[in-house]
Amino acid sequence: MVIHGGNIYGFAEEIGIDEKKIIDFSASINPLGIPKIIRNEIGSYSRYLANYPDPDAKKLRHKIAGYYGIKPDTILCGNGSTELIYLIPRVLKPKKVLIPVPTFSEYERACRTSNGLRVTSYELKKENDFGLDPDKFISAMKRFSSDSKLIFLCNPNNPTGRLLIKEEVIKIADAAKRLKCYLIVDEAFIDFCPEDSVIGEVKNNPYLIVLRSMTKFYALSGLRIGYGVFPEHLSRVMKGYKEPWTVNSLAQKAGLIALGDTGYRDKTIRLIKKEKQFLENNFKKIGIKFYPSEANFYLLKVNNADGIYRRLSKKDILVRDCSNFKGLDNSYVRIAVKSRADNLLLIRELSRLLGSSDNSRGLNV
Repeated sequence: MVIHGGNIYGFAEEIGIDEKKIIDFSASINPLGIPKIIRNEIGSYSRYLANYPDPDAKKLRHKIAGYYGIKPDTILCGNGSTELIYLIPRVLKPKKVLIPVPTFSEYERACRTSNGLRVTSYELKKENDFGLDPDKFISAMKRFSSDSKLIFLCNPNNPTGRLLIKEEVIKIADAAKRLKCYLIVDEAFIDFCPEDSVIGEVKNNPYLIVLRSMTKFYALSGLRIGYGVFPEHLSRVMKGYKEPWTVNSLAQKAGLIALGDTGYRDKTIRLIKKEKQFLENNFKKIGIKFYPSEANFYLLKVNNADGIYRRLSKKDILVRDCSNFKGLDNSYVRIAVKSRADNLLLIRELSRLLGSSDNSRGLNV
């Protein structure tokens, strides 16, 4: 059983409250919530639920294709990008897999449950704030045997929030091409830094796959919607193995609407930038070590993360204990960037728990 953030149901049962009362910092979801236009339109669409969803998600794929200037046939939609994370190793059947750590645990789980694939970890150093050096990583790729290979790369990385700029990812992708090694770039959080996406590079590289999620930025976690962009020859193969009807009708409709909501995107970027500055200022003030993040979450280094988790839970606050991430230990937690009211509450509680001399007086509010 792999533990993830966002399990408010288990947490509510554990502490004995209604899940609606939980302040969830464990899942990095847009604090604006579902776009208003989706809430308004999705209800009237429910009368079509008696029909099967389009198994090819054709309208959504064409919308995505138009948005990025790519071919619709290179796009495969999924029940969240996690469905595609499991599909890829099952179809490609590589002999070996290389995964930087710490990172999203489902990469390794998908590989190990798919024919017991052999996984090699590439350790990201805490001394370097868990940053990935492209040249050193390419050297590791070259040492990674001549057998059929697969590499996962999360950008920005979860749970560290560290970003490789576009040119660095292209450099790694070019190396993968020379080595004839498939590189899967998971851009689940790239909407917060869209200029660094490599989604447009897939057409130039037969070994590059880009995964995207609409659950984080558009707060659609309950509907489960994601997609992948594959080289044309590979997208045809993937479609032949994919289960039908995994993307429900409401998810497809919500995805269509979300991609056209530029106002929501702009408002989100402004809000996240403002709240990140607020959090960083106060992390510094109360002496909390945080790692540079280009996403809507932070990895924090604290003493006794498990104790912090338990003590915050008494205030109905859920944070992500990161001790089960490979490459981390029980001195790390991850927190999402939320609304000002929620962020202020978290800062005040952390200040109290960590024994700040101010005890919350003088915090930047």
